[in-house]
Amino acid sequence: MRVPFTIAAFTLLLTVFNARAQSVQGEIIYESKINMHRRLPPESEEMKKMLPEFSVSKEQLIFSANESLYKPIIEDDPETFDGGGVSIQMAKPYFENYLNSDTKQMISKREFMGKSFLIEDALIVRPWKFANETKTILGYECKQAYYTTEDTNQTITAWYTSALRPFLGPGTYGSLPGAILALDINNEDQVYVATKIELRELKKNEIKIPKGGEVTTEEGFQKMRDERIKQMGGHGGVVIRN
Repeated sequence: MRVPFTIAAFTLLLTVFNARAQSVQGEIIYESKINMHRRLPPESEEMKKMLPEFSVSKEQLIFSANESLYKPIIEDDPETFDGGGVSIQMAKPYFENYLNSDTKQMISKREFMGKSFLIEDALIVRPWKFANETKTILGYECKQAYYTTEDTNQTITAWYTSALRPFLGPGTYGSLPGAILALDINNEDQVYVATKIELRELKKNEIKIPKGGEVTTEEGFQKMRDERIKQMGGHGGVVIRN
């Protein structure tokens, strides 16, 4: 049975779980898988033949008692595919998501088309609903939470564990009373799964607040990005070389 989300229930859960594992620090490694075929417009059948269905990458969440930093793990070589004599390179922009769980301050640094942007905002508390379903990920018992976006009608499903502190998760989805170890966006349009959890003492300055870039809002960044991608025919992030 699924239980509706309420602010009071969320606050109570945070109070209970916040008392646990406050001194724990370490890192979580995620595998991120994006369905590239779904990102292409319907008329791009030829592009689908050249691209693999999924693009896979690794990302890292470093956390202390009250701070966290989420960023990609940079591979030596970018993803490149041979599409029938055409070399296709997946240009994945660099990003950083910083969150202070005490102040609820979120700072994101993102790159788009060679330019850096700095987005300062407050923690986004999403309208999660809680379910009774559970499953085990890397030895941690996880509970299910979900919600549906109002603007795009997408379903977001997360599996989180209260054995690790609240406000931890991939991207900007860290607003549950525990660490998110798996996340499904829009029925496998994009999936995050934790592949490694290491509890360890962090190195000095391992968590740094992102700096540099044009300051903007989340709304402003999304609008600018969508307009540029539309101008490129919907193929943002894909570089084709003969």
